Amino acid sequence: MAFKPQSEDESALSEINVTPLVDVMLVLVIILLVTAPLVTQSVHVKLPKTVETTADINAQPLQLSINAQGAIMINKNPVPDLAALETVLKAELAKNPEIGVHLYSDQNVIYAKIAEVMATVQHAGIAKLAFVTVEE
Repeated sequence: MAFKPQSEDESALSEINVTPLVDVMLVLVIILLVTAPLVTQSVHVKLPKTVETTADINAQPLQLSINAQGAIMINKNPVPDLAALETVLKAELAKNPEIGVHLYSDQNVIYAKIAEVMATVQHAGIAKLAFVTVEE
């Protein structure tokens, strides 16, 4: 607590004493830490049984890749430019409206090129786009 020397004008102290505030907050934190484990309750639920399903082989996503030189390939077939890529993607979307795209990219490709390819995929009308990373 700060004390000011008494002066003739007797003005009020404008400094805030935070010690009581800190004391109250510490007590609240201790109460929270003590009561939090007691609040959790488990509810026993009988979940329904399910059977194992197999993946649909026909719904394999398209593999779209960009190599270090910036060349675009779809399912390991080269695509000359973004306009041709959009045409191929629209044709695949017409065959299967639920088609997805897995995007593979070399780490040396600049992000602007990846953004252009992503915009082309979106412009073609494909909503399912996933990035695939490979562990080194």
